[in-house]
Amino acid sequence: MIRVTLLAAILTAIAILILVIRSKLIGTDDHRRSIQAQPNPAQGLLMFLLTLPVMIAAVVAMARGLLVPMIGNALGYGLLLGGAWLLWRGMVSEAAYERRLVAKTPWPLKSTGGVLIGLGTGLTAWLGVGHHPGIAFAFGLVALLGCRLFYGTDPGAAKRVTAASGLDTTDQVLAALAQAERSIAAVEQSSRDIRQPELNQRLRRVAVLAREILTLLEEDPRDLRRARKFLNVYLDGVQRVVEGYARTHRRAASPDLDANFRRVLTSIEEVFQEQRQKLLESDIMDLDVQIEVLTSQLKREGLL
Repeated sequence: MIRVTLLAAILTAIAILILVIRSKLIGTDDHRRSIQAQPNPAQGLLMFLLTLPVMIAAVVAMARGLLVPMIGNALGYGLLLGGAWLLWRGMVSEAAYERRLVAKTPWPLKSTGGVLIGLGTGLTAWLGVGHHPGIAFAFGLVALLGCRLFYGTDPGAAKRVTAASGLDTTDQVLAALAQAERSIAAVEQSSRDIRQPELNQRLRRVAVLAREILTLLEEDPRDLRRARKFLNVYLDGVQRVVEGYARTHRRAASPDLDANFRRVLTSIEEVFQEQRQKLLESDIMDLDVQIEVLTSQLKREGLL
């Protein structure tokens, strides 16, 4: 019974490893859209591949009926696999941290992953191979040190921003940017339900422009106070318009609604382009006025 259970656990681990490698080589749509925030896949895959001999040793020990080595190798492989996954997530988190100009301190995922890899190495050396506990402990320390030297440490300080009054506004800036990013993601999700290439292309351009505006705001968070209405009201309004049109479009075709939506998307794209240019020129004095004009148009067209 123990052998069957361990065999099932090992096969499950193999399946997980295959899925992880496949996701890193192929990637999802979301990963492809945010590829600039991804670390080098070769570094992440290296630690996953280095765990394979331990998995093979566990299978061989099970075939030979060696209970203690089988348990030691199986547990060691589980720890090594978990540590490799945490290392990869830590690298992704660090890449996003380096890309952003305002960011909180990431969780110490790489350090935690290194500790798990050290424990897995020591356990494998002790129970799997049969080394003295002292020697196994040394193997674990070497593995931990190797992870630290090869993958580095986690970022240790937040990237903060202060207002002109000296007040720390990091949390407010991050909350506004996160909400805006959720609105953009919702627009992209709803656009997949709209089966019109022209409108899909326009929506993709709107999402790209919106993210460029967010990047500009992040580069100079002082503009965030004056652009808060753009983030909290305007993007939210665009999200509701697109989601509402997507729902209506699924139920029934309406040439008038399509024409109105096309005009609104044209206006939205034009205003986004203007706001991006104004942020580039550090001039957003008339931002509120343009938002009010477009909001009135959305209401007049029956889309808001």
